[in-house]
Amino acid sequence: MELDKIENILEKYFQGETTIAEENQLKEYFSSPDVAQHLEQYKPIFGYFSQVKQQKSTQEIPLKTKRRNVAWLSIAASIVVLLGIGTYLFMSQENTAPVVAQSELGTYDDPEEALKATQKALSLLSSNVNVGIESVQYINEYEQSKNRIFKQ
Repeated sequence: MELDKIENILEKYFQGETTIAEENQLKEYFSSPDVAQHLEQYKPIFGYFSQVKQQKSTQEIPLKTKRRNVAWLSIAASIVVLLGIGTYLFMSQENTAPVVAQSELGTYDDPEEALKATQKALSLLSSNVNVGIESVQYINEYEQSKNRIFKQ
């Protein structure tokens, strides 16, 4: 009866469902000399616990803690933040384009120069519109092919 009980407790132990009292029963059983032969393989597991209980550590643990100087750390962090803000402000002022008066935008003094600039802008616009129209023609051809294949 006791062997069945030990086997059940051992199975529960490996499932992680035992109580401390049941684990103590397993430790007592495996520390005794009359362990069943088919359970001998588990004896080192539970024998380890009794060996570890008897061991005492003689190593000294140093209690000195390294004390960081928090003041220097906060000063260094403040300097880094200020340098970051200063760099951002300096770079943003450098990258801004010079302000041009509203009266100077898009005006030409010479009418021929204005005509050439307008023609150039309209030709660029026309070429881009033509590219768009060609793309629409490809889409129309695709649509016709699709309708032939997939009759609705």
